[in-house]
Amino acid sequence: MKVNIVNKSNNDLPGYSTDHSAGMDLRAYLKEPVILKPLERALIPTGLYIELPVGYEAQVRPRSGLALKKGISVLNTPGTIDADYRGEIGVILINLSNQEVKIESGERICQMVIAKHEQAELINVEVLNETKRGAGGFGSTGVK
Repeated sequence: MKVNIVNKSNNDLPGYSTDHSAGMDLRAYLKEPVILKPLERALIPTGLYIELPVGYEAQVRPRSGLALKKGISVLNTPGTIDADYRGEIGVILINLSNQEVKIESGERICQMVIAKHEQAELINVEVLNETKRGAGGFGSTGVK
């Protein structure tokens, strides 16, 4: 699959780290570093603009290494970039650690996964078909 991308940053284009990677790392594009205090969030620009084919989305997800080492996550994970969006990709980072964390330009801040999706037609009905699980919610399928 080919995806058109405009790169207004001074970073290299995103790419896959290994032959079988699902996500490609996105990098911060900042005029000056951003300091995230504990539980603080910020919209971090990437300088990237993409044109996805219809029927696809880009999902923005946390990087496991950044989460483990610094306590940084993507707040609205997974963030969705729709096929008709043409603005800059921005990433909402949150500091879940108890220390300040500095985000610098060029730093890998998240992963982006391109995924196929469907649009559903919702049909208004009065009753749903019954299942063994029924309305059992959170924790209802666990071992007792």
